[in-house]
Amino acid sequence: MKKSLLALAVSFALAGLVGCSDDSVKQSPQTKAVTAEASTTSAAAALNFNEYSQQFIDELWALSPTWALYSGKHVNDGYLDIPNQASRDKTLAFVKQQQAALAQFDPQSLTANELIDYKLLSNLVESMQWEITRFKGWQWDPSNYNVAGGFAQIINEDFAPLDERLTSVIARLENVPAYYEAARNNISEPTLEHTQLAIMQNQGAFSVLSAELVQQVTDSGLSAEQKALFAERFDAATAAIKQHIEWLTALETKLTENGGRDFRIGETLYEEKFAFDIQSGMTAKQLYDKAVADKNHVQQEMAKITDTIWSKYIDTPKPDDERQAIRQLIDVLSTKHVKRENFVAEVRKQIPELIKFVNDKQLVTLDPKKPLIVRETPEYMRGFAGASISAPGPYDKGGNTYYNVSPLDDMSDESAESYLREYNHWILQVLNIHEAIPGHYTQLVFSNQSPSLVKSLFGNGAMIEGWAVYTERMMLEEGYGNFEPEMWLMYYKWNLRVICNTILDYSIQVNGMGEQEVIDLLENEAFQQRAEAEGKWRRATLSQVQLTSYYAGYREIYDFREQLKAKQGESFDLKQFHEQFLSYGSAPVKFIKQLMTDK
Repeated sequence: MKKSLLALAVSFALAGLVGCSDDSVKQSPQTKAVTAEASTTSAAAALNFNEYSQQFIDELWALSPTWALYSGKHVNDGYLDIPNQASRDKTLAFVKQQQAALAQFDPQSLTANELIDYKLLSNLVESMQWEITRFKGWQWDPSNYNVAGGFAQIINEDFAPLDERLTSVIARLENVPAYYEAARNNISEPTLEHTQLAIMQNQGAFSVLSAELVQQVTDSGLSAEQKALFAERFDAATAAIKQHIEWLTALETKLTENGGRDFRIGETLYEEKFAFDIQSGMTAKQLYDKAVADKNHVQQEMAKITDTIWSKYIDTPKPDDERQAIRQLIDVLSTKHVKRENFVAEVRKQIPELIKFVNDKQLVTLDPKKPLIVRETPEYMRGFAGASISAPGPYDKGGNTYYNVSPLDDMSDESAESYLREYNHWILQVLNIHEAIPGHYTQLVFSNQSPSLVKSLFGNGAMIEGWAVYTERMMLEEGYGNFEPEMWLMYYKWNLRVICNTILDYSIQVNGMGEQEVIDLLENEAFQQRAEAEGKWRRATLSQVQLTSYYAGYREIYDFREQLKAKQGESFDLKQFHEQFLSYGSAPVKFIKQLMTDK
């Protein structure tokens, strides 16, 4: 499921910035008596860091207006950066400048929230440098190059009058031919898989630079001169995209015949990328080992539940093979689901029930002034995920939060039935916990209360995803679903997907696991359908590390909570834990953990 766009926007923009388009936080113990001089010094340092943070953001937007565009800040929407060596040199100069500026601050003098911002900014600039000089995806990943996203953001998002946005489109079109020429000059030793992805995605650019856009310009209030310039640049841009697709297609043929670079990045780069992207308190290998242990434990729990309720649903003897029995029972239970025409209505109905449970159990404070609006997914957003959260960004904190749910109208009867069996009576509730209450929606409301733009703009995806996964189990532990064994069985099936995502991503990228092994893992050990397994294999060949973010964040949050419960005993307060944890915004869990335990 697609969640907040925050993590995706950071990832996309960082790739675009470089290619195209310390493990500890320590805070000084606070003394009860502070001299006036020390207080003044601390205030000055805090003010300076706050000023620097804003300066950093302003300079980053100047460097990459497209990143700003995706973040809801419109500084120069009409500028399309040409991804050549000069652009990479400019990025590296920015990195050097910011590293020197960050080195001027004493982390011990910063407040807890400022210290997290400091660490986030340090990690960001170091990862920008690593992407260009070590990872070098700008060389071997042709899918880095695609102009469609920025144009779609300008055309589809109603942030300004249409004529103003179309003026930016005209300006942005100017550099499209040079953009793709630079892309071809960059690409060397590409992978076949990323080349094929680049072809597909660049073909998709014509759904944005389309006849509909031409008609919008024709019907607009732009001047005749502007319309003529648009026509000239539109033709040149679309011709450049077609030329690039032809070049990529020839490259695909060559790679198919002669072979290309392996899409696997290997252990060293994987660990480095994991450290930057996840910012975990564990290595990738340590997380992998935890996932394997968790998989085995979850399967054992599912086998116990299956043994307990088998005769309630199935008359024939239970198979000796535990996994076969689990799958058979899941197949029977999955027939209990909402009617396709009631899918969106059922999601809307469940939200007040989740709110009531959270309030009755005093699990976390929900702000009634920031309601969650369930809506049918807008058509231009459909096709990527069946459910998602559209949360207001840091530049629009007063905006509405939408829970987008795609209706099943366009599905065949067979496809709709398969989808509904996957999101059956029990799993649909787990999905709503994850996406909405008290998952993504709740976390993002707390995050937006932070005055820090840094956390909102560059927050940690593993914490965001991990919180949503954590709330699934937490709600069931607190009695949601009345401890019904069927609910727990389906929760475990859902949770196995998260666990196995980590196992397969590491196994593929580091250990060389092949497609059939991945499909066997997901079908036979995570009880997923073959189509899901094949799709996950493809996703894992095209990305690295991101699939681990869900489990990494969940495991760190859950383990931290259990450590505090053991330490505090009867004095442990779950609501207090949740609200203190969320008060730090979308920060890496390892930083939050240290700040909460160092007090």
